[in-house]
Amino acid sequence: MSRSRVRRGELPPPQETIEKLEKMVEDGNYYAAQQIYKSSSARYIAVQKYSEALDILQAGALIQLKHGQVTCGAELALLLVETLVKGKLPYSEETLDLLRKIYQGFPKIPLPQNFGDHDDDDMQKLSEALMAAKVRVESCSSFLKAAIRWSAEFGAPKSGSPQLHDMLAEYLYSESPELDMTKVSSHFVRGSDPKKFASTLVNFMGKCYPGEDDAAIARAVLLYLSQGNLRDANYLMDELKKQLECKQLDFPRSDLIQFIEYLLRTLERDAFPLLKILRQKYKSSIDREPLFDELLDEIAEKFYGVRRRSGLQGIFGDLFKMM
Repeated sequence: MSRSRVRRGELPPPQETIEKLEKMVEDGNYYAAQQIYKSSSARYIAVQKYSEALDILQAGALIQLKHGQVTCGAELALLLVETLVKGKLPYSEETLDLLRKIYQGFPKIPLPQNFGDHDDDDMQKLSEALMAAKVRVESCSSFLKAAIRWSAEFGAPKSGSPQLHDMLAEYLYSESPELDMTKVSSHFVRGSDPKKFASTLVNFMGKCYPGEDDAAIARAVLLYLSQGNLRDANYLMDELKKQLECKQLDFPRSDLIQFIEYLLRTLERDAFPLLKILRQKYKSSIDREPLFDELLDEIAEKFYGVRRRSGLQGIFGDLFKMM
């Protein structure tokens, strides 16, 4: 029977392959299983049986990740996205769920805290933990960025699936050994959950250095506004105040925050001259971060049709090239 199947070029049901490879991984044969996951899925792809290939790749990614084989799991996850592209499979709830399950399989491991006397053994453990965290973040980011690019091409909004942006923002925030709130924010503002973004900012404000809290809020609001999204910019500010009040914490007060509050009111009406005045009055606060001025140029174009003064595709364009 098997010889007849091979002679006709038929392939076994994918479940047979999945079960066989699952046992190999359970037995610790990670590398051998990895090669077979790749070769088996390639055979299905060659005959355009994309659904079967996706089943094999998803199963492989999940079990490798479950066993801590992050590099192997991420490689199969990327191959799954490549298969979605090759098969020109549309963005849908079904394909999004496929990707979400893999995302949920990526480990979330807190970094070690409160080492005793910081002896050589402790420092070695910390170094290894930081390296492992970096690998996890880079692997998950590569997978989700590829998925975002696929989604933008095959049916999601032009900036990519909001849900995938939310996933990437959450993973970058919770797992990055070197946190970059600009990257986190750039994905949250393309996502679909400003309430979650607000709670993330509140968490960040509880552990950041003095003076970083108001900048994080301003950056978040300006990023929303640079996309013409006044609704979520206002929602974010209201939600931040509500969550901080619930925690009996003070909302940051500074010239920068005052500028942001005036800016939100200004954009509610046709008042470009007032925007210019605000930028001049609060120039020292805006100059705290080079990105702010770039974003304000974009906001002026979005809300008032004013052409940008310079090539904004520098900082701003690079920022949004799937950070």
